[in-house]
Amino acid sequence: MTDKETVLSYLQEHVKPKRIEHTFGVAETAREMAVRFGCDKEKAELAALMHDAAKYMPEDEAFSLCEQAGITLDTHTKNEPELLHAPAGAALAKICFGVTDEDIINAVLYHTVGRCGMSVLEKIIYLSDIIEPTRKPFDGIETIRETAKHDLDQAVVQAMDSAMAYVIQKGGQVHPNTPLARDALLKNKREFPK
Repeated sequence: MTDKETVLSYLQEHVKPKRIEHTFGVAETAREMAVRFGCDKEKAELAALMHDAAKYMPEDEAFSLCEQAGITLDTHTKNEPELLHAPAGAALAKICFGVTDEDIINAVLYHTVGRCGMSVLEKIIYLSDIIEPTRKPFDGIETIRETAKHDLDQAVVQAMDSAMAYVIQKGGQVHPNTPLARDALLKNKREFPK
């Protein structure tokens, strides 16, 4: 597995202190949820540490890194600079950190918009990013945190609802992956109740 110290060193050099604080909050939350929902806690921590590693990468460098890593960017991501750090982070994981575990790469890649068929690790990183302890409070965050204590899929649905409402409120376009992922999770819950 990738050396955690290498990732931490990269973060110290390339990421703002406030973002590092957030990243550590995501890592702590991800480890806790990994234990709760039967996921490898080391993988969860590593994915969490890498999830925003490309947050401040210049756009041209991010596009180039994604191309080098063979990560195809959809039109929506190309046109939304706020989304670019996720695929760039996945590319960074592959190229700079030598990550070969596809689950970790996908957890970084889809941590902002989700996707249909998310693994447990992907759901944990998506959710941890939204509910970590240093996250600025927003309407519904405590409900999502409570749900995350016992129902991962429902908490992800709630987080996606909140994320979509935020994007719509600020006049943005919701990435098509998010409502598709949300609906797939709801359909799965109806078909396979716990």
